Amino acid sequence: MIIGEIERNDTERLRIEASNYKGSDFISVRIYYLADNGEWRPTKKGITVKPEKVDELIGFLSDAKEKAGTIEAEKEEG
Repeated sequence: MIIGEIERNDTERLRIEASNYKGSDFISVRIYYLADNGEWRPTKKGITVKPEKVDELIGFLSDAKEKAGTIEAEKEEG
């Protein structure tokens, strides 16, 4: 089930999906590309995690967002 997509450019999207494989639930964040036939197809670029790890992943992404702002500020000062 597609949860959402973020457009990276005209031919790539970051797609978030919930799925079930062999009785286990997963959340995947994967890059999709626009194929010649007009269909969106998955690449090998991405991650898949169990739902119970999503909060931990969100915490790390939040930390990364804060640090990215700090890195940009340091570049401007230096």
